[in-house]
Amino acid sequence: QDHVCSLPKVPFRGAPCSDAAGRQVPYAAIMKQVNSSLSGLLWDEVQKAPFYEYKDSVGQFHQVWFDDPHSISLKAAYVKRRGLRGIGMWNGNSLDYSREAVAEQQTQAMWQALTP
Repeated sequence: QDHVCSLPKVPFRGAPCSDAAGRQVPYAAIMKQVNSSLSGLLWDEVQKAPFYEYKDSVGQFHQVWFDDPHSISLKAAYVKRRGLRGIGMWNGNSLDYSREAVAEQQTQAMWQALTP
């Protein structure tokens, strides 16, 4: 089925399905891979999040879900509208802090998205 990827059930602290079945990918790697991916950038309207799909060198299908400045800004705006006390990020040190111009722009946009 198009754009449906299921995680294998890997019990972790009582949860039947967890991130133990997947792995974290640094934002820098995501930004480099998304443009050459099988699907290109896709958007899930329910999750308000981007993702893409690719096949690895042995032909196995993968989906990568992530946040970008647009998805973060939507979540931050929701928090502000609802008068909630804050927003959490999974791992800010996965951003690309290299001195490359594109990386600096992407990282700055991610941090700016947290303040609607």
